[in-house]
Amino acid sequence: MSTSTAIRPTGTSPATAPVRLDMYVGIHKALRHFMMDTLHRVGRMDPADATDLARTLGQFEDLMALCVNHIHHENDFVHAAIEARQPRGSSRTADDHVEHFEHIDALRAEARALARSEPAERPVQALRLYRHLALFVADNFQHMNVEETTNNATLWAHYSDAELLELHHRILASLPPAETLEVMRWMIPASSPAERAQILGGMKAGAPAAAFQAVLEAVRPHLDDSAWGQLARAIGVAQQPGLTDFR
Repeated sequence: MSTSTAIRPTGTSPATAPVRLDMYVGIHKALRHFMMDTLHRVGRMDPADATDLARTLGQFEDLMALCVNHIHHENDFVHAAIEARQPRGSSRTADDHVEHFEHIDALRAEARALARSEPAERPVQALRLYRHLALFVADNFQHMNVEETTNNATLWAHYSDAELLELHHRILASLPPAETLEVMRWMIPASSPAERAQILGGMKAGAPAAAFQAVLEAVRPHLDDSAWGQLARAIGVAQQPGLTDFR
């Protein structure tokens, strides 16, 4: 894929340096959205309803799998880039990642136990999973803020935007199509209108038509009519099949 889902912020404050390419914005919005939606679903799930339980734990597992993949991508690409030019520069978030793997293993074990448990045991186990997932989400939110501030400052100090864009393209090229679709499903609804247009406009210009269409189909159900219409007009796609008037 020849386009980037990195976000280039559109403004600055008096205290900030000139705008730089920020690889963290889009993926972290996606992760925060996915985490919060899953936390809400676990909290409101009916453990006595087998269908609701299976559907909720399925989304929970999808979140855990994406978190594992995301950690590997950051370790293999972003942390490696930081260490190449500032040894030990990624040590704080690298140590966090070790703990995150441990937390994910523990949460998965709780979810499996809940799925196998007797009906009378499920309410207590479901509440425990909810509370432990909430702690995991809280820890990740703090961790992502460190990456968006400290790690970004290190990357910006040692890499040009052109180098960061090339790094981001390598990350994107490493993703299997299913992971790309899942990230887009959570990223686009969580992004601002300008960010949506930037991400999908770039994808329309650089990605194969079939891949771009698959992304549109993945995100459309998660945007209301107003948001979808605004996006469609911005990137020049039909708001409905056969519709070409964007007024």
